[in-house]
Amino acid sequence: MSKKELADFDFEAGEVLLLDKPLTWTSFDVVRKVKNTLRPRKIGHAGTLDPLATGLLILCTGKKTKEIDQIQAQDKEYEGTFRLGQTTPSFDLETPVDAEQPYAHLTEAQIGAAAATFLGKIEQVPPVFSAVKVAGKRAYELARQGQEAEIKPKTIEINTFEITRIALPDLDFRVVCSKGTYIRSLARDLGMALGCGAHLTRLVRTRIGEHRLADAWTVAEVQALRPPRPEATEGQPPRERHERPRPARVGLDFYASQQPDQLAPAGPDLPLRPESA
Repeated sequence: MSKKELADFDFEAGEVLLLDKPLTWTSFDVVRKVKNTLRPRKIGHAGTLDPLATGLLILCTGKKTKEIDQIQAQDKEYEGTFRLGQTTPSFDLETPVDAEQPYAHLTEAQIGAAAATFLGKIEQVPPVFSAVKVAGKRAYELARQGQEAEIKPKTIEINTFEITRIALPDLDFRVVCSKGTYIRSLARDLGMALGCGAHLTRLVRTRIGEHRLADAWTVAEVQALRPPRPEATEGQPPRERHERPRPARVGLDFYASQQPDQLAPAGPDLPLRPESA
């Protein structure tokens, strides 16, 4: 079946829009960009992606927003990379390395056996740098203020955990899991099981249920649907787009200092902001 043309979508009536989330954008960044471009009265996303993750983000508009909960409940597939031997407070590249341990002694059999222990239903503690609420506040707010937050474990299910490439200290993986799974926490837990620590350096969501990243549109393709500025009338100068100031993205200061070329702007009409859901 051929892919439906983006121009044929009826966003006001209701559509399920598959998007490839850009690196460093929050899920809300994408929602707001699409809302400002297409102007639907109702819009929302069906499952958050961290700013340092890319891949499939599903947006629903109009009557299709009623399907958000159903889509969120479906299993999810991720591909990415863990780095062994180093840990960070955020379990990813948002914060600097805080400890190092040897890893060169690990074998392929040991790594595979450790990964297998996480299959099935398990108890997982979300990262302190997450949107989980603790005493009415987001955990990441407390973490960035240097405060400790006690986060309770949650029951999740991991159906597939494959190590697809070993190039120590890096491990490439593929995971199929339930709603509520934190791949950053899986990095932490695998590192603990191996006795060397680990953190997440790359994450791509490739599937939610039957929806696949291969069928997703880019934000640029959606922006191309934006109607042009009205032509200037005779005797008046043409209207120009004015770029709004871009405040620093909270929480990605360290990442920006290490990867300045990767901190993509979200566009002239979209202030940068931390994840809020």
